[in-house]
This record gives sequence, structure tokens and C-alpha cells, in this order.
Amino acid sequence: MTEPTPALGPDELDELDTLLDDLRSREEDVPQWEFCDGFLTALVCTRRPIAAAEWLPMLLGDGLALEEGAEGHALPLIAPFKDAAQQQRFLALCELRLAEAAAQLDEQAESLDADNAFQPEVMDMRGAIASLPEEERREMEGQDIPSFGQVWALGFMFAVENWPDDWAAPRDKEAAQWLDGALESIVALTEDDTGKPEVCMYDENGPPSTSQDRLEVFGEAIWGVYDLRQLWKSLGPRQETIVKGAQPGRNDPCPCGSGKKYKKCHGA
Repeated sequence: MTEPTPALGPDELDELDTLLDDLRSREEDVPQWEFCDGFLTALVCTRRPIAAAEWLPMLLGDGLALEEGAEGHALPLIAPFKDAAQQQRFLALCELRLAEAAAQLDEQAESLDADNAFQPEVMDMRGAIASLPEEERREMEGQDIPSFGQVWALGFMFAVENWPDDWAAPRDKEAAQWLDGALESIVALTEDDTGKPEVCMYDENGPPSTSQDRLEVFGEAIWGVYDLRQLWKSLGPRQETIVKGAQPGRNDPCPCGSGKKYKKCHGA
């Protein structure tokens, strides 16, 4: 059995890195692709579908939802994209990733090593830097280097925190505990890895950069993502509560002005 071809292969991932670097030349706060992937994964797990007109400016713009044009028309251009074509390409690559993540999470793999398992785009930056020549490593000394999976988890929680109503705990206590447990596993991944480095996720032959405890936290976080996807799918969209104003009594005059009693008119 051959492994499934990823929606974003090496060429597309290189293209995304180059594109984000270009955006960063105009806006320094543009995140890395790992953060974006965590953010997109959260969208796949959010209780309601969130359109690009809403999530794109939250990820890369001012956070204000865009006006959606007629069907088939591109979204308004936002900073820091240089032109509409660049924005459209970024959206197209993100849509591929969203579809892939949803399909992987819906398939319920037996293990995280399975070919059909959800694979987050995570980097072992500590391992990558530790594998550099000594002279280049010295240039990085003193910099705060994120732990394995940390940036991805921060991207996921960024989406959760910016759509609080869609991530509010359900009334069902068991479902609420399920939600809390899954989110706690991802929040744990946002913390620094302070354990003893034992493995290198960047290069299996590279110097140790990640602790075994971190790998366990990472695995729990990914299973938590599966749980979140299934939880919201089982509950369905949140139902809006309709608050009615004060209603007239059955024998009161109908507010429509007909002169009839409410029970004989609109209250019939």
C-alpha cells in the first residue's frame, strides 16, 4: 500500500515559506507557516464553518471580517499581500490544507504513525539549529528558540481565543469535560520543553533536541485534535436562542390594532 500524497508537497511548502517571507518584508508580524497550520487546524475543529472572509484578516490582517462579494469574485485585497494574485494563491494553498486536515481527522487513524493519520506541519527548530555548523550556531546564541510543536499549538489556540463563542463549553457536562480535556492537551504543547533532550525530530541522526516527555505531550495534543473534530461534528452548529419580548395576555387587545382580543387575532 502506497502512502497518500500530501496536499502540500515539498514544492508547495517551499512556495508558502517564500510567500510568507515576502509578506513579512511588508509586515514583520506575519507568522511562520507552522503557526498558520495550527490556526487552520483549529478552523477545521471549530463548531461552525468559518469563511475565508472572516479568518484571513484574523490571521494576517487587522482582524476585521471582509465583505464577501458575489459568488466567484475574489475577496478584497488586504495588507500585507502585494496583489490579488498573491492573496488568491495563499488562499488556494490554505484551502488544500484545510480539506486535507478535515479528511485525515475524519478517518480516525488507529495510531499517529499510520499513513492516514493527521500530520501537523511542525518544526524542530532546536534540532535544526543544533545541526548547524558551529559558527552558525554561535550566531543564534541568546535567541529564544521554540520547542517542538510549540508554534503550531500557539497558532491553534490563537484561533480558539479569537472565536470564543464558537468554542464555548456545551451544556452537556460530559461534552464540556471532553472539550476541556482536549484543549488542555493542546495548551500543554504551547509550553516550553524543559525536559532532558533525548531525540532530534529534525534529523534522526542529529544532536538531541527534544525530550521524551515532549513527544508524549505532542501525541496527546494530536489525539486532542481528533477529539475536538468529532465533538463539534456530533453536536452540530450552536443554536441561537431567540429572545421574545413581552407577550400580550389572551384577553388583551391584539397589538396589531385590529380591535380584536389577542386570542381571537394573532394569538389564535
